[in-house]
Amino acid sequence: MTEQLGIRKIIHIDMDAFFASVEQRDHPELRGKPVAVGGSAARGVVAAASYEARQFGVRSAMPSVTAKRRCPDLIFVKHRFDVYREVSQQIRAIFRTHSDLVEPLSLDEAYIDVTQDKMGIGNATRIAEMIRAEIKKQTQLTASAGVSYNKFIAKIASDQNKPDGMCVIKPHQGADFVAQLPVRRFFGVGPKTGERMAKLNIHTGADLRAQSEEFLRQHFGKSAGYLFRASRGVDHREVKPNRIRKSVGGERTYGSDLVSDTDLEEAMEKIIEIVWNSIEKSGARGRTVTLKAKYADFRQITRSKSLERNIEGKAEFADIGRELLASIMPVENGVRLLGLTLANLEGVVEAAEEASAGEAGQSAFEF
Repeated sequence: MTEQLGIRKIIHIDMDAFFASVEQRDHPELRGKPVAVGGSAARGVVAAASYEARQFGVRSAMPSVTAKRRCPDLIFVKHRFDVYREVSQQIRAIFRTHSDLVEPLSLDEAYIDVTQDKMGIGNATRIAEMIRAEIKKQTQLTASAGVSYNKFIAKIASDQNKPDGMCVIKPHQGADFVAQLPVRRFFGVGPKTGERMAKLNIHTGADLRAQSEEFLRQHFGKSAGYLFRASRGVDHREVKPNRIRKSVGGERTYGSDLVSDTDLEEAMEKIIEIVWNSIEKSGARGRTVTLKAKYADFRQITRSKSLERNIEGKAEFADIGRELLASIMPVENGVRLLGLTLANLEGVVEAAEEASAGEAGQSAFEF
């Protein structure tokens, strides 16, 4: 019955403040103190923050000067991505003792489908407890887990009781669980979409569920189908361990068009910082850097540069980004969007989040 309905047992594991926790583990003098990985008191962007720092509002991708202003006692430490990758491989090996269906999203989180678990335990909650215990035993780090019948809910559930916690949402609980969620907890609902929803008096999953798919399509375009299904606790995406990611990047649209060389160069430096943090977090290594620019008249161009080898580090990535920007300067009509992407990647899994069609059924097996 459950297999026919496509119900799965899915665990989402998310390491707690991963980069910062590794630093606190390896440097006892940092334990219990507010720590930011990456950046410095004067410049750069925070790659990760300890829970002590988060209490002051310090977050990843935040400019270092802002983080320091919010937390004057913040300690900045240099990142060690080789160490983080090594620990990540340890953790993934633990996952694979229970299932071959492991889909990493980044160095510090992954989905695991344990519908048919290797050890024959048959209880996803028990498996999640075992995984968390083994991670702590082997790495001295804590992980939080979400256990549910689909990826959408499992991922949200893993954040419910952080740090070092677990949340289990069974199939018959899914729709009610989603109903009470603020819409900002839905993947893809950022500040601007959240504002549009608030103006439409949509604040929770229940408010979303009350809307027709046609209404959602009218106001949110391509996201309508995803929002319609997710608000009902529906997501039948499979855990896909072999999905290869094609690129890692980011872009930014500006409220005022960038015209001067100085404004463009300053904007590029911020994009370099943010995109490189994403590259490092995903563990990506690639050979091609692409610049995307959209002009004030909405005309869009791209410029790329490829090497025979992988980009060696942030400095080289930044130099290529600046070189590509210089190739389109000076601009006449202004630039409303800039973005950078690293492509031709090696061994990085895709972190896709599109919900697939289908209706959630009931499950009789153990969670």
